[in-house]
Amino acid sequence: MTVEQEKGIYIFCGIQTNEQDEFGRIMLDGNERSVFTIHYKDAAMVAAEVPMKIYHPNKENLMMHQQLVSKVMAENDTVIPISFGNVFHSVEDVEVLLENLYPQLKKLFPAIKGKMELGLKIIGKTDWLKSQVYANEKVEMLSGKLRGKTEMAGYYDRIQLGGATQEIFSSIINEIEQDVYTPLEESAEAAKVNEPVGEKMLLNASFLVDREKESEFDRLVNMAHEKWKDKVDFKYSGPWPAYNFVNIRLTVEES
Repeated sequence: MTVEQEKGIYIFCGIQTNEQDEFGRIMLDGNERSVFTIHYKDAAMVAAEVPMKIYHPNKENLMMHQQLVSKVMAENDTVIPISFGNVFHSVEDVEVLLENLYPQLKKLFPAIKGKMELGLKIIGKTDWLKSQVYANEKVEMLSGKLRGKTEMAGYYDRIQLGGATQEIFSSIINEIEQDVYTPLEESAEAAKVNEPVGEKMLLNASFLVDREKESEFDRLVNMAHEKWKDKVDFKYSGPWPAYNFVNIRLTVEES
């Protein structure tokens, strides 16, 4: 005799709609699940009934989540992103969640209607970054002073060399922000600089862009890439729901 596993409700994203929508089926843990909507007023959560457990953010599960959200975005112009792995006990719990969140959602819907998030990472090419460092007179002088010195004897010179290198990187980052980020920020509805990932990342930015202005935004990115392509690599991604511009807490209030 097998014990039937408790059922839960996995949520993908929020949307603005009064319609009972279906978004096909997903594959999770080797089983197909239907995707449907749960409603409160003109707000809805896109959801699927799944076994109640913790789902690990492996590549397959993350891809499933993102692909479903992308499918929803293709059919709805007001999508509130929800992070991976949120499972509630019942449809009723999700309805309570929607009711609790509704004051926030009511403000968010007009702010993100018809908008999407685009991401841009700029990574310096190793040879170009090295050339910028070693072309600097201060770095050249400090490097010369270090030649032949023991680690202890050159301790303070190494600290100065590290500081001089950091100044060069800061100068490059400032130039990238003024030359690339600022024009894109002016074209977007909102923009945000995120923490860089790795030593060579010069910009890690997210932009909230009106769907009708996507082609103009793409043109600006392409212009910047043409100017900088010999020095840096561009990683341009999206469209995504507004992950970096929406902050909601998914909690059901205890009665």
